Amino acid sequence: MARFLWLSGRTAEEEDGAPEGGIARTIRVSDEPPRRGRTSRPLAFPERRNPPGGGLPEYRAARKEGTRAFTLWADPHRGQVFAQVVTKSATKGGPAAYEVLGAAGEPLALVTRRPAMKGGLRTRWTVQQTGSRPAVGFKGRPFWWGVWWLFLPLQLLVVIGIILNGGGDPGRTPRRTRWRLDRRIVLDFHNGPGPAFELKAVADWWDDRVTASLVALLDSHGGWLGSEWDTAER
Repeated sequence: MARFLWLSGRTAEEEDGAPEGGIARTIRVSDEPPRRGRTSRPLAFPERRNPPGGGLPEYRAARKEGTRAFTLWADPHRGQVFAQVVTKSATKGGPAAYEVLGAAGEPLALVTRRPAMKGGLRTRWTVQQTGSRPAVGFKGRPFWWGVWWLFLPLQLLVVIGIILNGGGDPGRTPRRTRWRLDRRIVLDFHNGPGPAFELKAVADWWDDRVTASLVALLDSHGGWLGSEWDTAER
């Protein structure tokens, strides 16, 4: 049975009536196909991990080099670790490799990202769960990339307007990504019924800790003008 995971833009308190003071973001999961009003539950609560002795400015500086560091908690008040994401290697504007670890630090998966124009026309994401072969996905469909480049001058005007007005978000680049293994789709990152993209785990052997960590990574690379979830003040 397929599972659907997404990063909720609402806080854990708004979603589930939890007491205030918890983590501000929730990764939700559902066994139902995308539609409004479907049943879902919180799966993990992602939080960035600032560098030792540093805060958000230091994290943002490391982030420019491709670094990501998250803890995914099993509850909104940090009582138990669900999974961890650490950077194995990264170069500014180049490839990066991220390890997904369990609560005790055991390896669960390796996720690599090769940016567009670094050996290919589209960004390539590779996910290798421990004990399995790698699944490879490319960001965006070629047709929609063609449309994007056609309207790029208009997008630049929108970006300038947003900077001058101090708010807003331009249209995103094509984001749909399908991961294949032996030509079979095993993961699909696509539009959900709301504003958020969601990850469909097509194969039933995916570990929830791996797919939740992948959602956090994908959404940390998906915004413009510093609007990704892990750069927020809270």
